[in-house]
Amino acid sequence: MADAGMEALARNVLDYALALRPGEKLLIEGEAGCEPLVGGLIEEAYRRGAVPYFDVQVPRLRRAWLMGSTREQMDLQTGWHLARAQQMDAFLWILAGDNYFEYADVPGKTMQEWNLAAKPVLDFKLTKKWSLLRFPTPAGAQAAGMSSEAFEEFVYRVSTMDYSRMDKAMEPLVALMERTNRVDIKGPGTDLSFSIKDIPVVKCAGRLNIPDGEVFTAPVRDSVNGRITYNAPSLYDGTVYERVSLLFREGKVIEATGNLPERINEILDTDEGGRYVGEFALGVNPWVEKPMQDILFDEKIRGSLHFTPGEAYEDADNGNKSAVHWDLVLIQTPEWGGGEIWFDGVLVRKDGRFVLPELEALNPERLV
Repeated sequence: MADAGMEALARNVLDYALALRPGEKLLIEGEAGCEPLVGGLIEEAYRRGAVPYFDVQVPRLRRAWLMGSTREQMDLQTGWHLARAQQMDAFLWILAGDNYFEYADVPGKTMQEWNLAAKPVLDFKLTKKWSLLRFPTPAGAQAAGMSSEAFEEFVYRVSTMDYSRMDKAMEPLVALMERTNRVDIKGPGTDLSFSIKDIPVVKCAGRLNIPDGEVFTAPVRDSVNGRITYNAPSLYDGTVYERVSLLFREGKVIEATGNLPERINEILDTDEGGRYVGEFALGVNPWVEKPMQDILFDEKIRGSLHFTPGEAYEDADNGNKSAVHWDLVLIQTPEWGGGEIWFDGVLVRKDGRFVLPELEALNPERLV
């Protein structure tokens, strides 16, 4: 299963997600534990006439470096990485690692400085072809509450599904969101409204993230009012945040609570844009049913949405700039408390299921 799964995953990434062409330079970056997949991707890239490069990092060593690092060190390293990135045509990042919580004891201020220092490299990579995926490791299985074998099978199944079918099913939702002005989100602890008028809408069906399954835009920056209470735990920079609740006034978070209120507010205070929202997205992946403490999966949970403090993507830019991009997830299926999404006064999704006929193809049973 693993060998066949890796071969199918390599095809999905190189041919569908990156559309890698002969002569293009591909940088494969990953975390320790993903070496088998990196090796396979290097071989497959050569078969396609591309020019692969690789860099496998060790999170434990990254933590040791961060614990004593200065902003000057960080900026110098960023300069090296940016010079390398500028010579590449495509980027692939593979999440792996043997401990999801490796950075849990790195001071919050240090993580803020690292995110700020690394931002120029990330911004440049996002202007090129790029993709992000997860390699199944025991740490991932443990975080998801699954056996290693079950997690491995799950990762390969969800990463090699027919994304072209999902892509087509997303078209009516994209068209509807492009016509929409006001969005209302309601549910337990949530009563939120904002505008998405004239903000581009982007469908994500296996081109950038693997697994994938979301349609995103951004709110008009100053239009957000009300409260949203997220019910999925969020693993961010090595720390798990739960019961995060944000109160907005004219686009800005004026109150933030949760299990670690001081650290939550520390993240939001990284820079001016940290208290404004850069993304609003609906998750539709039929195979992802529950939180797995991995945002690559969790933001795609069927019947979910994420409403993201921080940086807006260039493809759906509302003008908000930040070193923060914190995807916080609200699941609206019945077992998670339910909820509703309204577009311009029309009910679009109730308890995680699309209720408009033109959107029913995005309900789970139609996508599997």
